[in-house]
Amino acid sequence: MLGFILRRLPFWVREPVFIAIGSVLGVRVLYLAVRDHRLLLAGLGALFLVFAAVHVVMVVRALRARRERRVAEAAGTGNTTVTAAVAQPQPQPQPQPQPQAPAQARSHPSQPQPQPVPGAGPQPGPYVQEKEPNAWGQAAAAIALFGVLGAALWLAPRMMPSDESTPEAAACPAAEHRELPKAYRRTPQPVTGEALCEALNSPDLPQLLGTPGEIATAATSSDDTAPLTGGKVANPEAQITFDTYTVNVSATYNELTTEQYVKLMKYGDEQDIRTLTVLDRPAVLSSDHTMRIEINLGSGGGSGGPVGQGPPARTLSVALDREDRGGSCDITVWSRSGELPDDSALLGIAEKILPRIPERSA
Repeated sequence: MLGFILRRLPFWVREPVFIAIGSVLGVRVLYLAVRDHRLLLAGLGALFLVFAAVHVVMVVRALRARRERRVAEAAGTGNTTVTAAVAQPQPQPQPQPQPQAPAQARSHPSQPQPQPVPGAGPQPGPYVQEKEPNAWGQAAAAIALFGVLGAALWLAPRMMPSDESTPEAAACPAAEHRELPKAYRRTPQPVTGEALCEALNSPDLPQLLGTPGEIATAATSSDDTAPLTGGKVANPEAQITFDTYTVNVSATYNELTTEQYVKLMKYGDEQDIRTLTVLDRPAVLSSDHTMRIEINLGSGGGSGGPVGQGPPARTLSVALDREDRGGSCDITVWSRSGELPDDSALLGIAEKILPRIPERSA
């Protein structure tokens, strides 16, 4: 389509556009060829420059022919003026008056009629040269047109809507219609992993973490039981992953109170232990390290390496009821870089999650 439009343009508009396009593309492609050391690009850039040079030669020849034609027309105009001056009629002697003839002779039909004088009549006017279009003006218009086209091509991706859709935040997986473990049927009003995921994966979660520009890249949930309990303790879980942080929320329906949990942590490796109250419920903040497992997928088959220490994590454990009858909601945050958000982020997440979890009854 563009080639058809260019072929329909006048010569003095089309050729400068071809020269500009060939020159710009040739220089650009040669630069890329030198930078990337690619011989094929160098040949393509040279081809563009040859294309521009051919059209330069065509323009030079057209300008030379135009100049020679003007000189010839100017010379022809001078000769025409001289010829016209020579061809002007010379004054002729007037005939002498003849004596009048008798009336009969005057009325005779054979009386001769006056003949036209040679050279009389309208004379050719001065030569008027036909006005031709200004080549330099057309060339300037062509360069301006090329600039407008280049600006339009450069601004089009910014002004027009992009074909690429904006990445959407990861959604929680759809609930699977499967039977929950028996521990959930034995627990009054237990929360499910899907409900935890929906409560956690809120639009303001990145704002709470201090990374408002991020979106969730993954969202998972599960309805499992707590380890080392023989499948008798319900332990639903949900996890949201961002580029910077990962947030995990779980609910454990055991008989361990927050007070007992704090005493156990003092004998363990947990650090930065701080007790507090969240929504009138006893809670505790602690720090620990995640686990790192290396899996080797070599030619001999997959093999697991030793369990190592992962990046640090910060956990907020809140009792499932105000009387602290047992069980907790645990909110854990960590990052690959080892950086952790402020404790206020965990408190803000807990204030949004806890109302979605029914309080544990007596």
